[in-house]
Amino acid sequence: MSDAGTRYVGTRYVGGDISMLPQFEQYSSGYRDVNNRKVNNLLTWLVSDCGWNTFRVRLFVNPQQKAQGKTDYAVCQDLAYVTALGQRIKAAGAYFMLDFHYSDEWMDALHIQAPAAWKGSSDAVMADSLGAYTRRVLTALNEAGATPDLVQVGNEIMYGLCGIKVAPYDKEDSNWNGYLGLLHAGCNAVRELCPNAQIIIHTDRPTNTGYNKYYYKKLTDNGVDFDIIGLSYYPFWHGYLTAEQVASKGDKNHLVKAVNQLATDFPSKSVHIVECAYNFQYWPTQGVSYNTQDAWPCSVQGQYNFVKELVDALKPLENVNGINYWYPEDAGNGDYVNWTTKENLIEESWSNRGFWDENSTTDGHAINRTAAPSATKPAADVCAPYYMRNFYRSTEDIESVMPAQAPARKILMQGRIMIERQGALYDLQGSRQ
Repeated sequence: MSDAGTRYVGTRYVGGDISMLPQFEQYSSGYRDVNNRKVNNLLTWLVSDCGWNTFRVRLFVNPQQKAQGKTDYAVCQDLAYVTALGQRIKAAGAYFMLDFHYSDEWMDALHIQAPAAWKGSSDAVMADSLGAYTRRVLTALNEAGATPDLVQVGNEIMYGLCGIKVAPYDKEDSNWNGYLGLLHAGCNAVRELCPNAQIIIHTDRPTNTGYNKYYYKKLTDNGVDFDIIGLSYYPFWHGYLTAEQVASKGDKNHLVKAVNQLATDFPSKSVHIVECAYNFQYWPTQGVSYNTQDAWPCSVQGQYNFVKELVDALKPLENVNGINYWYPEDAGNGDYVNWTTKENLIEESWSNRGFWDENSTTDGHAINRTAAPSATKPAADVCAPYYMRNFYRSTEDIESVMPAQAPARKILMQGRIMIERQGALYDLQGSRQ
């Protein structure tokens, strides 16, 4: 299915991972837009005002906060949580991207543990468990009217999944047979339950052309059925964006070069930046490999410049069909937190990569902007979330590719703000009226 037909899927996806939005709605004072007006519902505002059309939500099997009493408050997305947020995304007229972690806690290059309930299983049983779980989740989402439009079968899985390890270059501990069995089980379940969804395989070494080619060739040579190569791109871990930025540096790898190479190596696969972000204060220190502040300062202006240059650099590339910002809703720890009991706490530490002032407030967090908008300087020229729509709009500000779903619009009815989509009305929580 994934290798047949047209070379690339036409729709372009622009949005962000909003997995913590319900927590901020519950424990934060809210948000203010580029004109300092209170935002009543961030999700619908991102659709109507910023032109975003895609939202990603992560899913854990049995989140560690509940299962093991741990205190990573960001690990809270169980099936009920994801279903409710998925319903809201669909009601807003946007595309829903589901991110299976296949773990009880964070799954990424450094953490490839299986869910506690699956640990110790044989390769075959592990694959059966993953497939059955995927089908259960997708059945529940379908029945709830929250069918995902894009599905990540794993999160940053270049080095392994569910405790089964592989390496970009063969090593003694690699178990490709077991690993491929997991991917076949997950992808087949998606095709069965969500035949219209696009499948993403997500990795985290975006600028390493050798790793990318080795890994994705393993998958295609072994018949893994997927549509999109999903990449994480954080400059402080992965390097620069363009050839001009690396011209005077020893490491000549950059994202545009790598994406162009993927078009050559895998011409039937689209590429989607499923995670990207840039700090606007407090330069990161954990595992940092590149100091890209010469290209983009660690500031609100630097964050804006990063987003603008990313959009501008990727828009001309035919094989890139999506940009997804990670954690755009981040606005600090929570405005009603009791630091003794940790009640109403959202996160213990700031990520500094969201689009909002993180200082506690009682009247909404200000959006990051480089200046006040004006007649000669529209919102897109001063604020990153507004600029992102340029990825799928032409220079005449007309959508170059029409979305498959009609956009939603806000209306006022009997004193209430409602969302209208395809002739149906929804309240701001996503419930049909």
